[in-house]
Amino acid sequence: MGSIGGYIFRTTFGAFLVVLISLTAVIWVTQALRDLDIVTNQGQTILVFIGITSLIIPLLILVIAPIALVIAVAHTLNKLGTDSEIIVMNAAGMPPIHLIRPFIAVAAVVSILVASISVYIAPEGLRMLRRWVTEVRADLVTNIVQPGRFIPIESGLTFHIRERRPNGLLAGLMLDDRRNPRERITIVAEQGEIIKNERGSFLVLENGSIQRQDAKERDPHIVLFDKNGFDLSQFAGGQQTINYSVRERYLWELISPDPNDPAYKAQPGQFRAEFHDRVMAPIYPFAFMVIAFAYLGAPRTTRQSRAWSILAVIGGVAGLRLIGFASTVFGVQTPAFLALQYVAAFAVIGLGGFAIARGLIIEPPAFLLRAGDMIADYFARRIGSTAGAKP
Repeated sequence: MGSIGGYIFRTTFGAFLVVLISLTAVIWVTQALRDLDIVTNQGQTILVFIGITSLIIPLLILVIAPIALVIAVAHTLNKLGTDSEIIVMNAAGMPPIHLIRPFIAVAAVVSILVASISVYIAPEGLRMLRRWVTEVRADLVTNIVQPGRFIPIESGLTFHIRERRPNGLLAGLMLDDRRNPRERITIVAEQGEIIKNERGSFLVLENGSIQRQDAKERDPHIVLFDKNGFDLSQFAGGQQTINYSVRERYLWELISPDPNDPAYKAQPGQFRAEFHDRVMAPIYPFAFMVIAFAYLGAPRTTRQSRAWSILAVIGGVAGLRLIGFASTVFGVQTPAFLALQYVAAFAVIGLGGFAIARGLIIEPPAFLLRAGDMIADYFARRIGSTAGAKP
């Protein structure tokens, strides 16, 4: 690409990484807060919480990466145009096809990233998230560690703790066991600790008492203890059956789904629509880049406003992505709609490539330019009159 192409590539790719990381971090925080109960209610550590919620990041990147690319391309082209570098390169005889090469290279990198995430990384992350959350929510040991609540472990057996201390100790424990109709057992302890090892999960109680009440006797039997163990392994949930959703399937599972799969039998249209949405994912970076370059890549003087071109880029990208969403949604019931997203994307690439190759400057209609100038003049007069009225 040469020194100029390398400079444009580095600038665009650097801006892309900054935008991608920033947007992904912000959206990840909003999504992670929805699973905050894993820490507050399920008794998990903050590291487990971060690990679980981070598995959604590949899916976020899959959606955000094309948007980050178009922002980066628009930023670079606007910078080159503001500094009159595009005009200088055009005057030096550099054709538009040479100027677009570094942007194509960046779009190719983004497309490969999106394709790899779409084919394997995002489904695998969602599968791990589903397995991890299912395991956490089905784990009795984490479910019972909820201070201030009476937790029924099973019919006739209730567990309660007063508080959970930072060092992991449980204070103010009470177990009420009424599973045997001929005997009621109540265990009270000052503190306890849950221990997991290869033999299972155990609740080790300290400084408490065991009260046994026989159904045929009036007075209970009370035994004091310094330390006592209670086996929790018998109440742990067994192997959980996990049914993966369509978005959690690998691409090859969408190409050739198992005809005996209950999910495929129930929603074959969802599998078809998801497959085409995955195939389209690597195409969007090229289409978005072409839209941005077609509007902002032509040489303009500093007197020619680029605001309309930036608005046109936003509208073009939003319109193309909206067509893609609509095609996927309606294609679930009507397969013919799935072709619409391909037609729109390749039409944008073809028409935009023609305009770029011919060096055409795409301008909005004259009436929109006049309306924009009128609005700008109006606000300029308002600001001038306000400034003149100040003492």
